[in-house]
Amino acid sequence: MDLLTINDPSGEHPNSYYFASRNKINNFSSLKDNLSCDVCVIGGGFTGLSTAIRLKERGFSVVLLEARRVGFGASGRNGGQVGVGQRRDQFYLEKKFGISKAKDLWNIGLDASSDVLGLIKKYNISCDYKPGILDVEFRKRNVWEYEREVEHMSTVYKYEKMEFLNKEQLRLRLGSEMYYGGLQDNGGAHIHPLNFALGLSEAAKKIGVKIFEKSRVIRISEEKDISIELENGVKLNSKYAVIGCNGYIGHLDKRISSWIMPINNYILATEPLDEKLARRLIRDDVAVHDSKFVVNYFRLSSDSRLLFGGGESYRYRFPLSITKKAHVPMLKVFPYLKDIKVDYAWGGTLAVTQNRLPSFRRVDRNIFSASGYSGHGVAMATFAGKILAEAISGQAEKFDIMASLPQLKFPGGHLMRWPLLVLGMSYYALKDKLP
Repeated sequence: MDLLTINDPSGEHPNSYYFASRNKINNFSSLKDNLSCDVCVIGGGFTGLSTAIRLKERGFSVVLLEARRVGFGASGRNGGQVGVGQRRDQFYLEKKFGISKAKDLWNIGLDASSDVLGLIKKYNISCDYKPGILDVEFRKRNVWEYEREVEHMSTVYKYEKMEFLNKEQLRLRLGSEMYYGGLQDNGGAHIHPLNFALGLSEAAKKIGVKIFEKSRVIRISEEKDISIELENGVKLNSKYAVIGCNGYIGHLDKRISSWIMPINNYILATEPLDEKLARRLIRDDVAVHDSKFVVNYFRLSSDSRLLFGGGESYRYRFPLSITKKAHVPMLKVFPYLKDIKVDYAWGGTLAVTQNRLPSFRRVDRNIFSASGYSGHGVAMATFAGKILAEAISGQAEKFDIMASLPQLKFPGGHLMRWPLLVLGMSYYALKDKLP
């Protein structure tokens, strides 16, 4: 099955709240004639757009090819949370890699979140940037870990933007009885992701990146130069290629796809809420995510809707009722919203790795890739563009750090890897239901 088309056969953006509240969209033409450039970037999400901008700023001629529309994939559909650090916490990274490398990874993650704001300011992108992320715990016995983390980050990393919250303190900020405590990270933020992607495409266009939509790549080969063949038979030759397809990589390159697994996730948007109810839900207008394996994540939009994400699935197809998929977990968190109307519901496909750390790869001499952000991609996918551009320019320090992270291939080959994932993910989802 083709994940690029099975759930979105039209090839257009889904009817999401993000699409309904979008800024200007540039409809780029498809590539119809053979072309040559220094770097071909494949994929018009955060990774591809950021890479294209950074390379063009360095003087390369850049062509970006997008199979559907810019921001069509996870970049235009996600929860919009700009997390700080890596997808795994520093305790995990220290235990796995030692304190020195853990600090390197922390600094890269810290730079990634700052990079999003830097691009927003540099290119004047309007995408509802708001500071603050709440990380909340649904098991009472685990709350102590958050207090330990805040202290550890302050002592070891000199990071002073985290604040521990016990249950009583949390209840003043979050209108749910489901959680027992957590931490607020004021270095994190949340944005309108589709408008951020569209803003990056506008910035890329203005500085001279050639962007082509509806231009699906079906084959990449490397001899003296790289030859890239499109679905319509057109060919592009380049000195370098960057592949930023993430969960939509499909069969394009098995050297990338075997290390990541696509999963589907779902979000709904309620009708606009009155100010009193909106502040009862999330007092300080920060983004929120919880500690469940099948994570709940939510925030308020600029027009005071609740945007609630929850309910993963490990099948290729989206469920018949996306609204129900996200509505059930929403009512567990906020049962008093049962009579609130849902205006939009949509799904998207992201990619995870086995260890939930991103997969940076040099898949051939002049072919680079970054993917598998595992739900932590707004900042890291954007910053990946800078890391990849630096590597192509001969400054590979950050790329080497990220590419050195050990990864395991998903077992089972092409036919069995999905059923095995379903089995494993279902086990961890079941653990969420245990006390």
